[in-house]
Amino acid sequence: MVVQEFTVDLNKPLVFQVGHLEERYQEWVHQPIVSKEGPRFFASNTMEFLTRTKWWAVPVIWLPVVCWMSIKSIRMGHAIHEVALMASFGIFIWTLIEYTLHRFLFHIETKSYWTNTAHYLLHGCHHKHPMDSLRLVFPPAATAILCFPFWKLVVFFATPSTTPALFGGGLLGYVMYDCTHYYLHHGQPSKDPAKYLKRYHLNHHFRIQNRGFGITSTFWDIVFGTLPSSNAAGKRY
Repeated sequence: MVVQEFTVDLNKPLVFQVGHLEERYQEWVHQPIVSKEGPRFFASNTMEFLTRTKWWAVPVIWLPVVCWMSIKSIRMGHAIHEVALMASFGIFIWTLIEYTLHRFLFHIETKSYWTNTAHYLLHGCHHKHPMDSLRLVFPPAATAILCFPFWKLVVFFATPSTTPALFGGGLLGYVMYDCTHYYLHHGQPSKDPAKYLKRYHLNHHFRIQNRGFGITSTFWDIVFGTLPSSNAAGKRY
């Protein structure tokens, strides 16, 4: 008896389908569908709503938090230039977090039902539908949940007065990352470095998906040897 392989029906909610692909999931999810129309994830309208986020929600929600964190460190005795330096260091650390998460978590290989499902929700959907404008930035509720362990990590390493500025800098780095990511997909830059970064990132999506993990810069790709070859990175889209 021949068992027919499972096929994803793109006209039905996708999230609880993709896990059934098992070992074939990785191949399927890295074959992008270039359409500005995003797929439906869930049958529930409430769950579906929670997966969709306008890009401008990220700066509107999180930049006031960044400002509040900076002011908090100033009120605890630090000069403005000191807070600026700490925030800059926080941004720098964020770029490493950005690279690490993208390379080692977002591109983890899965094959079981639930790991495939979790990967699709986390990052696989973005590679399958890279032009879905409402799923390019992280939902604010999820960001708020993830902020808690990162805050605790900064508290562990920093002093009470430097923690807010460092955390605020990291949060600012995240805002820059998500807004840059959206722009690289939907903006039309005419000059470098934005033009180069757009070409670099789309190369990651459409040609060599196991390299080019940086979004806001190529620095950590250079450091860790995941920079695509000059020929690959030079391809235009």
